[in-house]
Amino acid sequence: MPGPDGRDVAVEEAVPFRPMSISELLDGVIAGIRRRPRTILGMSVTVAAVIQIAGSIVAFFFVGDDARDEMTPDVLLSSLGAQVTLNVLLLVLSGFGILLLAGLLAPLLGRELVGLPIPPRRALRDVRPVLGRLLGTAAVVMGASLLAVAAPAVPFVLLAAAGAHPALVVAAAILGFSAGFGLMVWIYVLLVQAVPAVVLERRTVGGALKRARALTKGRWWRLCGALVLALLVTVFMGLFALRIPFIVVQLMFFGDGGDTLGALAVDTAGRIVAWSVVLPFDAGVIAMLYMDQRMRREGFDLEVRLQRTSSSKSPQGRTGVEAGESEEDPFTALWRPANEIWPHGAGPHDAGTHGTGATV
Repeated sequence: MPGPDGRDVAVEEAVPFRPMSISELLDGVIAGIRRRPRTILGMSVTVAAVIQIAGSIVAFFFVGDDARDEMTPDVLLSSLGAQVTLNVLLLVLSGFGILLLAGLLAPLLGRELVGLPIPPRRALRDVRPVLGRLLGTAAVVMGASLLAVAAPAVPFVLLAAAGAHPALVVAAAILGFSAGFGLMVWIYVLLVQAVPAVVLERRTVGGALKRARALTKGRWWRLCGALVLALLVTVFMGLFALRIPFIVVQLMFFGDGGDTLGALAVDTAGRIVAWSVVLPFDAGVIAMLYMDQRMRREGFDLEVRLQRTSSSKSPQGRTGVEAGESEEDPFTALWRPANEIWPHGAGPHDAGTHGTGATV
């Protein structure tokens, strides 16, 4: 039964409607997946299948006819260059899939966070009007991160092409790629919250990126720590635990370099299964971090509770969101902030006071 402020008590126990610690945030993501497994895993399987199948097709024709002979486990192990290139390509596609799925899950987790019912296909209807902007935002975040890691490597490429002294080339490579990796992580953490923002707040791509930078200000390290923990879970589950059975099948039946297509099919199936399970977790962490930042910086939870408490005393006895829960506009209006971020990164939970949110 709903609590006194309109929230579902079961949801309150699984996902606390207040600023969360990192452990509570990760638990909340898992709880959200467990409460809606069919919807979330359905979207995840679709995204993972499209990306991994596309990646396998590109990998099959990546280097030409010779690449087809390199798709067996035995030859892949002895062909490090091709293997690294193909894995990087798949990681880029998977990273884009995580961002896309974060936008798809944002309205579903957002409705659950505020205790609203989730009718069938509700999440897809919430995303459909901004699907193009979601794809554009995910592409910009991913592209900016890749550009950040590539730009510092330009001196290394130029020195290598000019035939400079090997020591100078090695030093440029070490410094360039190290700086590029650090810059990539910084930009990704800085912009990643633009993905749920473009869906829940109905912003433009540029507005969502600006919003992400404002929400990240002063809390970059905390967001980075949560994303690193999610990445560790993903690496363990996706690259080891879930793919071990498929790797064993590959080595048993295709280790002698026989059926190339068969080996590629088994590998693709293993990647689809693994990423279908871990993608919702990574994507849910991104969406939940955005919601946590909204509560920390703007008192989103306090404002919603105050609105519902005030509305329960009014003659109507229902909030605008509850009265129009089948509508899209009241839900998105709930997430759209009325004021800018609190100055100097101090939210109402930090100062012990209320913020002002959107009027519903």
